[in-house]
Amino acid sequence: MSETHPKTPLSVVLGNHPHTRPLKNGTVPVDGVDCDYPEFAPLPPAFARMVRDLVYDICEMPMATYLQARDAGVPVTLLPVVLVGSTHHRSLTRLPEGAALSPEDLVGRRVGVRSYGQTTGLWVRGWLREDYGVESSDVTWVTTEDVHVAQYRNPSYVERSDSGRVADLLRAGDVSAAVLGPKAIGGQGAGLVPLVKDAEDAGQAWIDRHGAVPANHLLVVRDDVLRTRQDDVLAVYRALKEAITLTAGERDSSPAGRAVTAGWSDSLAACLEIAGQYALEQGLIGEPVDVTAIEEKAAFLDK
Repeated sequence: MSETHPKTPLSVVLGNHPHTRPLKNGTVPVDGVDCDYPEFAPLPPAFARMVRDLVYDICEMPMATYLQARDAGVPVTLLPVVLVGSTHHRSLTRLPEGAALSPEDLVGRRVGVRSYGQTTGLWVRGWLREDYGVESSDVTWVTTEDVHVAQYRNPSYVERSDSGRVADLLRAGDVSAAVLGPKAIGGQGAGLVPLVKDAEDAGQAWIDRHGAVPANHLLVVRDDVLRTRQDDVLAVYRALKEAITLTAGERDSSPAGRAVTAGWSDSLAACLEIAGQYALEQGLIGEPVDVTAIEEKAAFLDK
């Protein structure tokens, strides 16, 4: 009689969101699968470990990191889950006591951003070009961190600073504006103001135009794990989808609330298409993104 060996727990990296908490605390079990949930504070170092060393089985991942990893041939597959998203017209900030700047005024200036590969920066540079005609190369982007994907090299108009956080660069006068992610706006960016007047209305106009809310964090699985443990991956996906449904009442009708979804949809396809186009225009990736191929790779989710 053959001996049955227990399966190794899946390592699943998820941020601490209301819709991931039910998995972490066991309220929503993953059917037939033991999962470990490594904790990170902050979360970005986990993204770099995933795309550089494939340390985890399933991992939350920023949109720009996923697109760059895919472009570099990193063997991961996208699972259609949006864990974090929102509009980003309020993410481009300035000092309140400084001279009022319009987005067009950034041509020839320096703008701080955590990394040129940061997803918030991807979306900000996208609408800067789309709404105001400001090309990525019109600005010097001053970064405080490296991109997550080791194979990538920044364009010539990107500089690295070792002078602290992004908001510190702005307050020191080293940059004219700063790109801040959702958490940083209420943290290091406290007191800063958006360059865009009526930023919320501008963000909603972007949604109306494109039919999608910008997605910041998605979910990926290692290809080898998908090959050998497809049913287990499917169980994690189904549990997360259930948790997102279960916590729907905790989300409001804001873009950030509406962004959190699980399952393929026209809006997710549009979001990937637009992000892929922005990434190509900004030199973050070298080849166009085939959204159909991304969806087909995860067709097992329809089982």
